[in-house]
Amino acid sequence: MDFASIGGIALAIIGIMAGMMIEGGSISQVTQPTAAMIVVGGTVGAVLLQFPMNIFVTAMKQATTIFRSHGSDGEAVVAQIVKFANKARRSGIVSLDQDLAGVEDPFLKQALMLAIDGTEPSEVRKIMQMEIDNKTEMEEKIPQVFEAAGGYSPTVGIIGAVIGLIQVMQHLNNIDEVGRGIAVAFVATIYGVALANLVFLPAAGKLKIRQREEQMIKEMVLEGVISILEGMNPRMIETKLRTFLFDSKPEKQAEVIAA
Repeated sequence: MDFASIGGIALAIIGIMAGMMIEGGSISQVTQPTAAMIVVGGTVGAVLLQFPMNIFVTAMKQATTIFRSHGSDGEAVVAQIVKFANKARRSGIVSLDQDLAGVEDPFLKQALMLAIDGTEPSEVRKIMQMEIDNKTEMEEKIPQVFEAAGGYSPTVGIIGAVIGLIQVMQHLNNIDEVGRGIAVAFVATIYGVALANLVFLPAAGKLKIRQREEQMIKEMVLEGVISILEGMNPRMIETKLRTFLFDSKPEKQAEVIAA
């Protein structure tokens, strides 16, 4: 689980609710199903109008990854590439063909297959870089869905508030009902602004970070395979690959070299 995401949204909700209750408010004051229906329905409708259905569905599936840690283990990838480099140095690049079945990362597997087949390093780089670029371009649309939702939801919240005020204006003869109705009308605005700033926009930012991490891992893998093809010393390969890792640990480096 990604405790930063879970803790962050929990802290935001608790802080807002606690502050409201300290000022004498209650949770029931902001629990308005009608307002939620207007904001959520209007926002989803606007997003569907902007994006194709397949992108929207993919974004909804990706939303679950915000609350759990995932992706490639950079240290494990470095160790695997260094292991392949040592074997290729001893027995030749073709000897890695025996290890392809055990490679789980499709990108690493494809790069190794090209290398084993005798493809020139420049061609391997061109082919695999094209795959990175194409996949990155497609993945960039996923955070854009949440950014769009973050832009639409406050405006839809205002629409909900105006709708509520229209209903209030029909009961001007009862001042008590007018005051209560105005309070309810502005709940839609709260929902719109809260969803944008506590959910949609932060989710888009987290997805961008995750996608960049995955892209860096792929770039690291590509550099590793190219370095193996060029016959670089395994120690130098590891040092080179560790420049891609944000939290590279010297003790891990020593363990891999020793292995």
